[in-house]
Amino acid sequence: MSHRSLTVAAQNQRLRAARVSKRYAAWMLVLLLAAPLPAARLKDLGNWEGVRDNQLVGYGLVVGLAGTGDKRQTVFSAQSLTNLLERMGVTVNPAAIQVRNTASVMVTATLPPYAQPGNRIDTHVAAVGDATNLQGGLLVLTPLKAADGQVFAAAQGPVVTGGFSAGRGGNTQSLNHPTAGRIPNGAIIEKTAPSPAPSSRLRLQLRQADFTTAARIVEAINKKFSEGGPAVAKAENSALVTIDAPARYSTHPVQFVSELENLAVDADRRARIVINERTGTIVLGKEVRIAPVAILHGALSVEIQTTYDVSQPAPLSGGRTTVTPQTNVDVKEEKAKSIMLKNGATVEDLVKSLTAIGSTPRDIIAILQNLRAAGALEAELEVI
Repeated sequence: MSHRSLTVAAQNQRLRAARVSKRYAAWMLVLLLAAPLPAARLKDLGNWEGVRDNQLVGYGLVVGLAGTGDKRQTVFSAQSLTNLLERMGVTVNPAAIQVRNTASVMVTATLPPYAQPGNRIDTHVAAVGDATNLQGGLLVLTPLKAADGQVFAAAQGPVVTGGFSAGRGGNTQSLNHPTAGRIPNGAIIEKTAPSPAPSSRLRLQLRQADFTTAARIVEAINKKFSEGGPAVAKAENSALVTIDAPARYSTHPVQFVSELENLAVDADRRARIVINERTGTIVLGKEVRIAPVAILHGALSVEIQTTYDVSQPAPLSGGRTTVTPQTNVDVKEEKAKSIMLKNGATVEDLVKSLTAIGSTPRDIIAILQNLRAAGALEAELEVI
């Protein structure tokens, strides 16, 4: 029986044969050398104790949907609509209504510190039932409560989804998330935010706890405001600095806080290396130091490639068409490359040396991890 081997192109057209290939993907190296940063303002290093945002949440209804609202399976939507209509003087049996133009939603907002009644804030709306699209909907008046149950704002307005969902009969096309949206300036603040009034004693909370930074903040504040008198600032710990306002600012504490926030301080930063192995991104700080070390590194790659050939018998021969897999395994091992770093070597020296020998991001990640394990890398290694 004679057989005829088909080409790969022909078998892709006739039998849709799969081609399986395993190989190392090419990585793109994004290397950032962090230069020394200028002095930072105090407002960029910490927050004032008690001056914080407050989260608000509420449950409401979005009406005016074009048949994309909740279905009958979402029982609480019909109950919510019935309660809303009863407050308006309309009595309806929740089991007898089926309104697909209504959707139950959760409404969230962030109340900034010192927010005053009458101001507006943005709100976010998300469906909680089986609604498929909130596009074109209108949020009915919804009270927004804080964690203690108090109402601080009321939201109402048209929902902007930033996406769409269109189609019928199982053929649909969606963009982004049409079941979630926002209402710009959609909530009116009804109650003053619970924020402390500026007083003679302030407490600064550092965003990154560090004893050196806290000590420098205390030194800068005392140098500017003490004027030969008693110290006005004291570090309680690595994340908290207590400040007593001088007597000349007793009648205008806001001005004192403003001058404090714009005070420049040289913040101390830890030597850190951040690695994202998924994207091949490596961020190295310029302050990273490397002990004297010799690096010997080689590369091993394995490539497995499977192709499918088709054997077809001659006409009227009585044979059967068969598919025969052809598997090729290729192993490549490169010669080891070495570099040597002297005493006082920096990250720039390491990068130049690794680039010179053609190292990939995967190679650099492996080398950095081994350097950290050997105790030759004077930095924190963080993998995200």
